[in-house]
Amino acid sequence: MAKRRVGILTSGGDCPGLNAAIRGVAYASFNLMDVEFVGINDGYKGLIDGTYHVMKPDDFSGLLTLGGTILGTSRQPYRNMRVIEQDNVDKVAAMKKHYKEMKLDCLITLGGNGTHKTANLLSEEGLNVIGLPKTIDNDIYGTDVTFGFHSAVDIATDVVDRIHTTANSHGRVMVIEVMGNKAGWLTLYAGIGGGADVILLPEIPYDIERVIETVEKRTSKKRKFSIICVAEGAMDLEESVMKKKKRMEKRAAENYASVSYRVADQIQKATGMEARVVVPGHYQRGGSPSAYDRVLATQFGAYAAKLIKDENYGNTVAMIDGKVGCNPLIDIAGKTKFVPADSEIVKTAKVTGICFGDK
Repeated sequence: MAKRRVGILTSGGDCPGLNAAIRGVAYASFNLMDVEFVGINDGYKGLIDGTYHVMKPDDFSGLLTLGGTILGTSRQPYRNMRVIEQDNVDKVAAMKKHYKEMKLDCLITLGGNGTHKTANLLSEEGLNVIGLPKTIDNDIYGTDVTFGFHSAVDIATDVVDRIHTTANSHGRVMVIEVMGNKAGWLTLYAGIGGGADVILLPEIPYDIERVIETVEKRTSKKRKFSIICVAEGAMDLEESVMKKKKRMEKRAAENYASVSYRVADQIQKATGMEARVVVPGHYQRGGSPSAYDRVLATQFGAYAAKLIKDENYGNTVAMIDGKVGCNPLIDIAGKTKFVPADSEIVKTAKVTGICFGDK
């Protein structure tokens, strides 16, 4: 078997587990075939600009516990991939050109929804592409879980745990804004794991009166604090029927920094209780991957190596019903895995007393 030359890039927001997945692909590939890896700098930007370096086997040592990505990353919106902007660069043509200049047999892309859409675009343009699903949002269609998600759940849950003590000490309502613009998986798991009283998700539009009722009910039972986990993309009932533009105009007119600040203000005005907002933000993306994500990223990387060996391109690795497998890129690109409002985990949360702001 001739030596395989494989390009690898990480794209979109960083998360714990990227380096572990890079390591998994490399170590498994070294054992399965004669292979050389080309590291592409800063995601698709590096593929567009032609910035890359040949990697040595030693470059993959020590990556299992390392957060972030040794390759660097950037956001290159899919909607602009076929748009020629002021720099007059045809991005798709440039990526194909540099793929050929690097003499690649395959390109490995580690990323979320946008990354997978561009990966599918390149696959349809004739390049050999394999995807690996990473995102703290856990919203990639067709896979039970993405690496990076469990690490972020641990981090966000730790935030909720720590907020409990200060909320209880001061008798406050604490509104914790968790990452998740379109899908609420991270907020849901952190809210349940941290013992939140209210969880507000993008998939379940909320009525603020129901949230206020929950806070007042707790107060009437001599529970002097409440914990509310809010996904950054949460919407109230009025906003849920609006187009995005109208929703953004409404929020701009309200002049709140985010939905969490609006929720906190509404609760404070209605109940008289002091309400504070906590935004852990990019803290949720940082640090070393959890043990779970180290194992998952290694499994995904090893399966990607098998796909390279078998020349089974145009696919993305996935966990399907508890087993590692793959899905065609064309089947998952552009699709989002949302939290079903009637899912068992939501039902479990509700039956244990968590309010979602719905009826």
